[in-house]
Amino acid sequence: MEMQQAFGLAHLWAQSDLAIRLVAFALVLMSVTSWYLILVRVVRQLQARRHEQAVEAFWAAANLQEGLARLRALAPDSPFEALARQGAAAAEHVRQHTHLQSLGGKLDAEEFVTRALRKSIAISTAKLEAGLTMLASIGSTAPFIGLFGTVWGIYHALVNISASGMATLDKVAGPVGEALVMTAFGLFVAIPAVLAYNAISRANRLELSELDAFAHDLHAWFTTGARLSDQPDATTARPADGAMRVVLRPSAGAA
Repeated sequence: MEMQQAFGLAHLWAQSDLAIRLVAFALVLMSVTSWYLILVRVVRQLQARRHEQAVEAFWAAANLQEGLARLRALAPDSPFEALARQGAAAAEHVRQHTHLQSLGGKLDAEEFVTRALRKSIAISTAKLEAGLTMLASIGSTAPFIGLFGTVWGIYHALVNISASGMATLDKVAGPVGEALVMTAFGLFVAIPAVLAYNAISRANRLELSELDAFAHDLHAWFTTGARLSDQPDATTARPADGAMRVVLRPSAGAA
């Protein structure tokens, strides 16, 4: 019992030097950072469940302004709301400047809307990927930082044992076992970060695919006046009565 009480985390901390304490502080900081990023993304994923409902409400609106208002109400500050807003702004800009005899006035409307939608998707992608580099770095380096703490702790313990002149098994096992805790601590930090990185990457891919599909529908709607349909005769699809309509430029099928 006395031997068990003599060794432990408290004893390791009391006997450790500056290197071990710096490793411990680094691992604690990495753990706090990774869990903060994980919790932030969990909250965001809970909010992202309303995006599909918001997109359906947008297409069910009677006009563009009502659709944007529904997106803003159901999915505020979401990539979908930003995408629709940027596309609407680009379409309105083209409508107001197509009569000008300038480089901007001669720019093809379809290309202008496409660039606006691509820019919005690029900005949203950068926001979605924020923090992933940090999680990947923590997941890949934390085990090695913990291993360094273990190696240094074992070296420090063996030096002390050699100086004392008592290299018996009971004198070696305790300090070495304490030093191995640093490796376990490194794995404790790394495993959640790696799992979270994989889960967040998959969620980002799904959301970006949905955002890309929404961008294709918006592009077709802003340039032709009709949303793409999932039916086989999508090329001849027209908006149903009461659905949103927009006239970006005179074209066949636009209303």
